[in-house]
Amino acid sequence: MGTSESPDQTGKFPPVALIAGPTASGKTDCAVKLALALKARGTDAAVINADSAQVYRDLKQLSARPDETEMQGVEHLLFGTWDGATPCSAGNWADAARTEIDRLHAAGAVPILAGGTGLYLRTLLDGIAPVPEIHPEIRTAVRALPQDQARAALLAEDPAAAARLAPADNSRTARALEVVRCTGKPLAYWQTRLVGGVGGRISLHPCILLPDREVLNRRCDVRFERMVGGGAVTEVEALMARQLDPALPVMRAIGVREIAAYLEGRQDRDAMLRAGQLATRQYAKRQYTWFRNQPPANWSRIKFENDSIDNIFARLLS
Repeated sequence: MGTSESPDQTGKFPPVALIAGPTASGKTDCAVKLALALKARGTDAAVINADSAQVYRDLKQLSARPDETEMQGVEHLLFGTWDGATPCSAGNWADAARTEIDRLHAAGAVPILAGGTGLYLRTLLDGIAPVPEIHPEIRTAVRALPQDQARAALLAEDPAAAARLAPADNSRTARALEVVRCTGKPLAYWQTRLVGGVGGRISLHPCILLPDREVLNRRCDVRFERMVGGGAVTEVEALMARQLDPALPVMRAIGVREIAAYLEGRQDRDAMLRAGQLATRQYAKRQYTWFRNQPPANWSRIKFENDSIDNIFARLLS
């Protein structure tokens, strides 16, 4: 898949490490430790962000973006790269990640993908459906439909998509409907023609961190409280001052709504903390479920505290 790249002289494709898992599972620490282990063996390495909140420079605290101390001198890429006013889609991120992967491979370095956004990772590895650009008039007309009318239209025009989507899933219903109306072909047609994936031209070394649920929940609670104490309120205040579209991804990041409610006087600090901690735990639970069930069964799933970098990435470090 994707751009052609030949194996090296040993017949192997160039390596890419992948460290995934829910928020607060220890991905950053694991990625840095792997990079340092590779450097100790004479191979350079860099960490590439694969988290949809950490791409925004506006969310340093709320996304738990690693600081200089946590980076320990390891190069970190695609962290804080996008301004919040510009949404970063899975396709946008995958394009940027491919560029960095190719650059690192050309320099003889190992890219280490680290993040918890499954859609980003799936798009990078498998590719993206090459759906033509939707005509603005079709998009406007579809998005103006009430959900019941959009649902009825989808049942008539793309019954397979209607059967697959929940009746109340407004955004995906509209997407499927606008695709079939604009292209004359259902969304499933395009989804079987993925392009741009790097999975077929790299040697992937994946690891999924799945700590004990109770431990993860405690980490989520502590992390959000530290964020609030470390400047997250100021970050949200700055975002609110920009008067950005509330539908933008940066405005829907975990914690933004909760802190905004506090700043607007709709809840006190304690209520804001509880709401933000709950939202973080719920997000981690969704990620945990996705990473436990969706990636291939042969991807390692571990509790990082119980293993070492040498054991987890023995094949890569050998």
